[in-house]
Amino acid sequence: MDSKQLAWLIRRHGVEMTHLSHGSHIGAILSVADIMAVLYADILQYNPKEPGWDGRDRFILSKGHAGAALYAALAECGFFDVDELKTHYQNGSRLSGHVSHHVPGVDFSTGSLGHGIGVAAGRALAAKQDGKSFRSFVVMGDGECNEGSVWETAAFANHFGLDNLVVIVDYNHMQSLDFCNNTLEVDMARRWEGFGWNVLELNGHDHDALRGALQNTDNPLHKPTVVVAHTVKGKGISFMENDVLWHYRFPHDGWEYNCAVNELHAAKPDGTVDPYTPDGCPKTEAQPEGGHHAMSETYHPAYYTREVASK
Repeated sequence: MDSKQLAWLIRRHGVEMTHLSHGSHIGAILSVADIMAVLYADILQYNPKEPGWDGRDRFILSKGHAGAALYAALAECGFFDVDELKTHYQNGSRLSGHVSHHVPGVDFSTGSLGHGIGVAAGRALAAKQDGKSFRSFVVMGDGECNEGSVWETAAFANHFGLDNLVVIVDYNHMQSLDFCNNTLEVDMARRWEGFGWNVLELNGHDHDALRGALQNTDNPLHKPTVVVAHTVKGKGISFMENDVLWHYRFPHDGWEYNCAVNELHAAKPDGTVDPYTPDGCPKTEAQPEGGHHAMSETYHPAYYTREVASK
């Protein structure tokens, strides 16, 4: 399948997985879906029949709370049966809420933020020392970039010229319960430039731009590469977009689930089959005006700006 189809399926699986499990982080799953799809459809070298193949590119989803996006990509690419995705977050399931290395295709458990880049850098250095040609990829969150260990690793990677290390920042401009710049203001691209990295900045939902940036990260100064991918938290479902409520909320029965599924169906690529609701859901009224499931006005961009917050 192509990256557009895979991205749609990651979003659809993400809605179903969090709905069934009453799990969290659908906003982050939706924002990173296009990045994950391009990586697994077009960029990463791997063999689903031999997950431990030594010639594979190494990949870490450091923002492990969006693990459903990785599980969905792995299942669709043949690492395990798609039907297992329904067990996400359930007692006894190997598909834990944060990424688990017990799942085929996952080398490193994540969820404690700030650790993935250090492991990825270590693998990149080991590859150079051992004369191996694989690249080491890591997808991080923007809030994760507040961790000091990220910048210790950034300095380390530049010092050792790890041009086989590629970081993608899912820059959806939100973290946990607020916007990133209200938590700790950062000029993301300039900070990475300050640590000596090769910096590429683009729209993280543009598959052509992602593909072009990630296919060839060679640079004459042999620097590690970071792709600052601007994304929208909750991308693809209008009432979830840019609303911090959906960092921890799951799609409940009724209008939340039905409207989410139907919005995805309205944008379904040709040739893609919904494994859960092939014909969509019954039409349901959108969120009630002022209802208890309404958007969180405290943080929504239409209400929460630095100017409003300062009043």
